[in-house]
Amino acid sequence: MNEVTDLSYALDTFYFLICGALVMWMAAGFSMLEAGMVRSKNTAEILTKNIALFSIACTMYLLVGYYLMYSSGEGGFLPSLGFLIGAENSVDAVLNGGEDAPYYSMRADFFFQVVFVATSMSIVSGAVAERMKLWAFLAFAVVMTGFIYPVSGYWTWGGGWLDAVGFSDYAGSGIVHMAGAAAALAGVLVLGPRKGKYGKDGAIHAIPGANMPLATLGTFILWLGWFGFNGGSELKMSDVASANNVAQVFVNTNAATAGGVLAALVLAKLWFRKADLTMALNGALAGLVTITAGPAAPSALAATLIGAVGGLLVVVSIVTLDKLKLDDPVGAISVHGVVGIWGLLAVPLFDDVSLAAQLIGIVGIFAWVFLASLVVWLVLKAIMGIRVSEEEEYEGVDIAECGLEAYPEFSVKK
Repeated sequence: MNEVTDLSYALDTFYFLICGALVMWMAAGFSMLEAGMVRSKNTAEILTKNIALFSIACTMYLLVGYYLMYSSGEGGFLPSLGFLIGAENSVDAVLNGGEDAPYYSMRADFFFQVVFVATSMSIVSGAVAERMKLWAFLAFAVVMTGFIYPVSGYWTWGGGWLDAVGFSDYAGSGIVHMAGAAAALAGVLVLGPRKGKYGKDGAIHAIPGANMPLATLGTFILWLGWFGFNGGSELKMSDVASANNVAQVFVNTNAATAGGVLAALVLAKLWFRKADLTMALNGALAGLVTITAGPAAPSALAATLIGAVGGLLVVVSIVTLDKLKLDDPVGAISVHGVVGIWGLLAVPLFDDVSLAAQLIGIVGIFAWVFLASLVVWLVLKAIMGIRVSEEEEYEGVDIAECGLEAYPEFSVKK
């Protein structure tokens, strides 16, 4: 290889790996956000779920998921079944491959993709918090990260039928976030709401989280990690055009997030007469999810407006789902599902993408993930049960599932 090829290959690989590390750091963000939004008696269990699901995702995607997603023919519907992640790029392939030569390490590609899988699964953990059995959740994570996510991933980023019809999702508003929300919705429907959340007269009882500083820290960690999530999806930065795109993606990601916060905060003040912190945090996440589908094309001002619409939608959606008695302790279905759909629909406004293709993609991904997840949840319910007992839920799943408490100094000892 000549020196320029060496340098560009090394730079793109390094950039890819650093962005992957930033996305991995989002696991800490989800952990802190969810730990802050649940009650103290359920904190240790939600943290256990987050570190375990990340490890399951890494293992299952290594064993089968990556092969399913990226080793099948173009335009297909069913992926090829295989194992492990294949050979690394050879020197000859990089040197003699012409325009099709790999321009970064395939190991870097796997690392970047595996943390996306874990992100999608993290969405589920918050939505089913405070009443699900730990091992039932982890069993679902095995199927979700090893099979369900990779199939729709093959349809899109793997060159399958949705890619062939022109569906566009730059960094995963639908492929990652809406998919996670679809799996979460199926779980919430099978699981049912937390005890005391909804009254017989239709009343909705708020169940505040235990640690708002922790939830806010988690949101800021996610905000930071998202620069790797979106920025890394440019896939390279060793030429002028790619470097400029990366810079635009960073600017737009930040702008959309700020727009989401401000819109959600203002709407909360007008609607509830209070500056609701939880809505502001969800507004930030809504802005992030919204811009993920197309962060390179809009101007910074347009990105701010796209994020602001997401911020408005998430507030309305959270209130609406509560009225429908769909209990989602962290607002994950609204943030990642409803807002993810808006992000996909916003892409044709600023890029040469067919609205019909986006609608087909939304229906295809959501239907597959929701229905497949629903089947898995129902099978798990029949085999091992998915919900803790009423007594365990009352006492907190920390003791029942983990045998310890996150805040033992606050416990009353008999």
